[in-house]
Amino acid sequence: MVFCNLYYRMNKYVLLTISLAISCALFAQTSEKKEDKGEFSGNFQTNAQFYMRDDRIGANTTQYLRELSSAEAWLFMNYKIKGFNFSVRYDLFNNSPLFNPQQAYSKSGIGFWQVSKDVDKFNFTLGYFYDQFGTGALFRAYEDRNIGIDFAIQGARVIYNFSENTRIKAFTGQQKFRFDIREPIIKGANIEHRMVFSDKLNAELGASVVNRTLDQNTMSSIASTINSYPLEQRFDPKYNVFGYNVYNTLNYKNFTWFVEYNLKTPEAILDYSNTLINKPGNIFYTSLSYSTTGFGVNVQFKRLESFLLRVNPLEIAPLPNNGPINYLPALTRQNTYRLLARYNAVVQELGENAAQLEFTLKPTKSLQINLNGSIVNTLAGLTFADGYVWNNQTKLFREVYTDVAYKFNKKFKAMVGVQSIGYNQQLFEGKASAPYVEALTLFGEMTYKLNTKRSLRFEWQYMNTEQDLGSFVNALVEYNVAPHWSFSAGDLVNFRSGFLNKPLPGEKFEIIHYYNFFTSYTYKTTRLTAAFLKQPQGVNCTGGVCRVEPAFSGGRLTITTNF
Repeated sequence: MVFCNLYYRMNKYVLLTISLAISCALFAQTSEKKEDKGEFSGNFQTNAQFYMRDDRIGANTTQYLRELSSAEAWLFMNYKIKGFNFSVRYDLFNNSPLFNPQQAYSKSGIGFWQVSKDVDKFNFTLGYFYDQFGTGALFRAYEDRNIGIDFAIQGARVIYNFSENTRIKAFTGQQKFRFDIREPIIKGANIEHRMVFSDKLNAELGASVVNRTLDQNTMSSIASTINSYPLEQRFDPKYNVFGYNVYNTLNYKNFTWFVEYNLKTPEAILDYSNTLINKPGNIFYTSLSYSTTGFGVNVQFKRLESFLLRVNPLEIAPLPNNGPINYLPALTRQNTYRLLARYNAVVQELGENAAQLEFTLKPTKSLQINLNGSIVNTLAGLTFADGYVWNNQTKLFREVYTDVAYKFNKKFKAMVGVQSIGYNQQLFEGKASAPYVEALTLFGEMTYKLNTKRSLRFEWQYMNTEQDLGSFVNALVEYNVAPHWSFSAGDLVNFRSGFLNKPLPGEKFEIIHYYNFFTSYTYKTTRLTAAFLKQPQGVNCTGGVCRVEPAFSGGRLTITTNF
């Protein structure tokens, strides 16, 4: 009965997909050509969270007050046969905070389906698909389920492999929104060509065009908003916006130089006061890297101006609900340690300058040194007239990072480092009264192999700051038993107050512990994890995409498997 109910809830396109897959499977089984029996694969992931209210850290959203638990699950299945590829994914959300940490979302159904076919040099796709042009600054359809992102396109795509060195793509469709689609139409085309001049010199060129066409309901909302403004602020909005880019990767011996320029036509966008203005946008990005034995260097620069490119210009909700067509990660280091990753730059679509420089030195097999520096400021912070300006009005983010790792022998290795952070909390987290955060963090890690299967790892961090929530210290010990088990226990301690949690006169600051107990079990392609933890409110980043999340207190269970 459950299967029948699910079957009739599927839309006609999904039914067609499954029917075609079954037909092809039957054909494969009865065909005399036994060499093509098809290939079935898939994966499954589920997350469950259990909430324990803690008003001291702000863990008091709706899940703590009413629902007390939440769950998400994804089952993806894929079948390939005779050039066809059939995919379907079932999504489930029960009281989930993924889409909005302040709400509980519950729904389940078909979240993704796709049929594709290879015909000679062509690939044809119908249904949902993920893709990107260049770095993704102009167009990227992607998924990051751990923070609720799924910006798939539902439509049609054609890929033409003109030659070994030339590929052309074209698509049209609408962006996915949970179990529905957004009304505006998105179209695009891309061409990439590789040129080989010699064994030491080659170039990879690309160019793209993307068009978004608004639907009548969205245009009516935009026009109504503009007509509510004073006469001097009004303008005529356009149904269509066009974006273009060109990019090239030049490889010469040990050097790699990448450059990309993106441009979009004027359209209605929201400024910092959430007022619609009519502006074009552009992005210039370049990187240069060099690597040889024991040494590597990479330098990057990006200048972004008014490059809000969304399905609906009126969307002001935070990720993952604001429907971006493109992908704009911060040009800063992606840290993994708990305190080092506490402050992350969020890309400012209205404008920023960003630069990053990274060195890797390995003078011996046992010693490695990493150096990294990044800086982000407003457009006014770098101009032809004034040069580089760094003050309270222009500074957004800076980081200076270094670590030294040394392998003493086959059993023992260690690493120590230091990080200095500057962070505009007012802008990145929307906290109007918060001062600019200055934080210095010392950190280290040691790993000791007890034998061929067992190892111990210890990590620690000490952050000193007088802003935000003040100073923290974090320590964690991890015990691994290969290939199945891993256990860890840690404590993040907020031992000194900052600007946002300073006690009132006559009161004493209460030290807060953010405990973390974790275990995992891996068997072949299946991994189970269980954790009990508390974490402070802040910016969470996954894969370069960041969003502000509330504090958490409770338990987490996950299961992932591939088949």
